[in-house]
Amino acid sequence: MRLLIGYLATPGGADALALGVRLARTFGAELDICAVLPVPIPLNMEYQGELADQAEQWLDAALKSVPGDVTAHTHVSFHESFAEGISEEAERLGAAAIVVGGAGGGLAGGFSLGSVVNELLHSAPVPVVVAPRGIRHSDVERVRSVTCAVGMRPGAQHLLDIAVQVSTAAGTPLRLVSLVPLDQYGSRHEVGPEALRQQALDHAAHTLATARASLPEGFPVSVMVADGDTVEAAVEKLDWRDGDLIMVGSSRLAQPRRLFLGSTAAKMLRVLHVPLVVVPRQEG
Repeated sequence: MRLLIGYLATPGGADALALGVRLARTFGAELDICAVLPVPIPLNMEYQGELADQAEQWLDAALKSVPGDVTAHTHVSFHESFAEGISEEAERLGAAAIVVGGAGGGLAGGFSLGSVVNELLHSAPVPVVVAPRGIRHSDVERVRSVTCAVGMRPGAQHLLDIAVQVSTAAGTPLRLVSLVPLDQYGSRHEVGPEALRQQALDHAAHTLATARASLPEGFPVSVMVADGDTVEAAVEKLDWRDGDLIMVGSSRLAQPRRLFLGSTAAKMLRVLHVPLVVVPRQEG
């Protein structure tokens, strides 16, 4: 397995690299630390060479910070768009996922997505893992638990299948979570809060049975329903530990085999302080 780090010589880049190291240790993966540089306009080969030299220095420093038990490589490429360049490198290298830092600007909480990461979360062809601000200071070496936010919309089964694969490969417990944001249903008189909770409970029980059927016997898997006045309130009711990560699916607006961060996941980012994995929509 290969994981591509979208690297910048910034605190967000350091967060992405630290999370990449944690994931590499968890899954026995190799890291590809990639810097995408802008194409000079008008094209100036001398200036482009200077940019490449500077990027190589940044990448050399990043590579030296990678622990000896993790294999890593560095790459420099030029592209008009950082996000498109990272996506193309991920496909070229056969990366299983792209890891980026959430620090940048835009949202509160542990994540603040800059325009580059935001573009990736609406276009990438492979899962994108977003590192929360400050994860570079954590001493946790491996993923401890995988949480999967399960919904009742089309595509939920694909996300569940991926989460089962991830937790099995990591050898970590799988927690299935059904969020019930009551504010989304306030104007719908045909379904009250209690009925919504019951629907969520029924769906959670079905999802748990489905997951157990796909997991080795005795594998630790649990399910819970978290409700709140808002998505953010529901997420904050969950217990989180350093070493957790959460997986979410893409919006129905996503093109097949592409990401598109949905409104629920975007709201979750405002209050999460653990890595978030956004999975592309299934083909078809």
